Parts: sequence; C-alpha cells; structure tokens
Amino acid sequence: MVDWSTLLIVSVVSNLLSSLSGGGTGLLQLPAIIWLGLPFTVALATHKVTTIAMGVGATFYALKRRNLRRDLVFLLLISGLPGVLLGAHIVLFIPEEAGKVALGLLNISIGLFSFSNKNLGQTVLKNRKHTLKSYLLGAAIVFIIGIINGSLTSGTGLMVTMCLILWFKLDYRLAIHHTLVIVGVFWNAAGAASLASSGAVNWEWVAILTPGALIGSWLGVYLSSRMSTRHIKKLFELMAILSGIYLISP
Repeated sequence: MVDWSTLLIVSVVSNLLSSLSGGGTGLLQLPAIIWLGLPFTVALATHKVTTIAMGVGATFYALKRRNLRRDLVFLLLISGLPGVLLGAHIVLFIPEEAGKVALGLLNISIGLFSFSNKNLGQTVLKNRKHTLKSYLLGAAIVFIIGIINGSLTSGTGLMVTMCLILWFKLDYRLAIHHTLVIVGVFWNAAGAASLASSGAVNWEWVAILTPGALIGSWLGVYLSSRMSTRHIKKLFELMAILSGIYLISP
C-alpha cells in the first residue's frame, strides 16, 4: 500500500514548481511515482492524465484575472493540437533514448539562453504588431513543439513558454499563464486520451494526484502573481536546466 500522503505531497510540490516556472512537472512527479511502485508505462500514463488538473487549477485563476490573449489562445489550439495528435502516432518510430537526449539538450540550451539574456521576458511589448506571416511562422513553431509534446511528453511546456516570450514578446508571467492553460488542459488532454485508451492508467493513483495538482497549480499561479518577473525567470531557467539533466541522465 503506497503512502497516500506522500503521493499527495509529491503532486502538490511538483505542480507548484511547474506553475511557477512554466513547466517541468515530470521532473519531480514522474520519477516519484515510479519510485513509489508504478511500472514506467503505467506511471507515464497516470502522470499525463493528472497533468490536466494542473491546467484546470491555473485556468480558474487566469479566467479570474482575464489576462489571456485570445489570438494566442486560438493559435496555440489550432496549431498545437494537431501536432500533439500527430506526435502520439509517430512516437513508435522515434528511438526513445535518442529523443530524450535531444530534448534534454534543447531544454538545457533554453535555460542557458535565458540566463545569458538578463532582460529577456521582463516586460510585455503591448504595441508590437504581428503580421499574417509572423503568425504563420509562430504557428509552425508551435506545431513542431506539439509533435514533441505528443511523442516525448516531458519538458515541452518550457519550450512553449520560451516560444511565447521570444516570438510573441510576452513576459515570463503572462507566457507561463498561457502555457499552463493551453498545454496543461488541452494539449495534455489530447495526449492523456491516447494513453488512457490503452488501459495503462492507474485511476486509484489519479484520484490522489489530481487534488494535489489542482492545489499546487492554483497556489503556484497565485504566488507568481506576487513575484517579480526576474524571480520567475530564474525559476524557469533552473527548471529548464534540471529538466534537461533529468532527460539525458541514464
């Protein structure tokens, strides 16, 4: 019998940190539930289902604040979801270890890039106008990230956050809010549905992890609204580098 209190604490802490930094739930939660006794495939499916709750918790707060941009929500949905579904179908053709190493190195690079650019994502460029060409190029980038999300599952929230900062000039706080809602709810729901259809989900563990994800994500978004963007940036960089190290570790 697993210690349910330990499982709940793991869920709260991992989702709290992920909500503060814009990704990396799998860095803590996935290894923890494997260590607590689930086989890898069951742990992955169970983890993926519970990450939806993280997005739901963040959505309540984001809707209350009304700070989501409709154009970016629409773009993340119509370009990202097809990528997620495609990635779920091509995952069998990707060497798992090679994919994880590549994604891990990319996440480390993202963290180091952010660290080397001190003023990155500190303000929102509200007057920046996007052309149809810039939206299409941004959609292509999101589509590629969606494929990676559907196939390799871990660390892609950090990539979406960085895309929103670099391409659409959001600050870290606003970019993370968009990531948590769209990736957390819609992208993860698409991936979870695919995994759940295989029957690999441990629903008893989901019932414990889900409340923790709701609490942790809401608390994370609440705390981030009271933190400076510079502190949020540092957390993002830390989670990106740690997530990358986790992915490339044997």
